[in-house]
Amino acid sequence: MLKGFRDFILRGNVVDLAVAVILGAAFNAIVASLATDVLGQLIAATIGKPDFKEVVLTLHHVPIRVGSFLNAIVSFLIAASVVYFGVVLPMNALLKRLKKHDPVEPQPPATKTCTECLSEIPLAAKRCAHCAQPQAVEAAPAV
Repeated sequence: MLKGFRDFILRGNVVDLAVAVILGAAFNAIVASLATDVLGQLIAATIGKPDFKEVVLTLHHVPIRVGSFLNAIVSFLIAASVVYFGVVLPMNALLKRLKKHDPVEPQPPATKTCTECLSEIPLAAKRCAHCAQPQAVEAAPAV
């Protein structure tokens, strides 16, 4: 029973997933710091407020916190931009550069056409399998 649990835990997928979650959490801290400490301060310097938290609509004496929603949208857009421009685009460029462009060589034909019935027969055939007409034997191409 414990051996099965050990095998499950040490399976490559589980370990890779655990590492990805830990790195994702650390990366989230970096992106959150970039969003609030750097870009948020640039927005605050431009607009005059550090965030939109104070934007509140009141409907029948009930506060609707639109500012918190705007903060979430701005944080999401910043995080998505950082991930796209900082991770996705460079990885795509790297993979494109590393991808080998092997030209696909066309394969020589393995069949020929019977002169009598026009059916496809192997290159080394001495007679057509469909009409039994004798055929000139062609040397098979070297591979």
